[in-house]
Amino acid sequence: MVTRESVVNDLLERFSGSSVSEFRQQTRIVIAKSDLLDCLQHLRDVHAFDYLVDVTCVDYLNFRGAKHRFGLAYLLANSESGERITIRVMLDEPDLDVDSIVPLWEGANWLEREVWDMFGIRFQGHPDLRRILLPDAFTAHPLRKDYPLQGRGERHNFPVITRGEA
Repeated sequence: MVTRESVVNDLLERFSGSSVSEFRQQTRIVIAKSDLLDCLQHLRDVHAFDYLVDVTCVDYLNFRGAKHRFGLAYLLANSESGERITIRVMLDEPDLDVDSIVPLWEGANWLEREVWDMFGIRFQGHPDLRRILLPDAFTAHPLRKDYPLQGRGERHNFPVITRGEA
């Protein structure tokens, strides 16, 4: 039987420089950006983490004690055992490019597009990396902590969409 400890030990041995933390039985492993694709494929193929739950990002700007600007998080689950694991990659500007995981999970397509749209993280090899929530004319990434709450005035030139007569 595969245990959480054996998965964690395998990853720490396989991907040097990784670190692990656990809180309320939730395991988080921080890995190097260069190991991301190999790590996720290993989790899928060897440890049966067959379900990509989510891809999201956290902006740690002005966060006390933070050493990196962005934390990209991949939440995975093993649909048989119910085990979950979070893989994190820390990123800093100007190098905000990571490999796309769409070849591993097709469902990552829209999740990566959302992270690109909201945070500006680029996914190399993504089949269709374009905005998914905001109009193409929008040039900023509004979930970054340095984006002003009132915006930067970029909404003035958006096309007006009106509903047709029913």
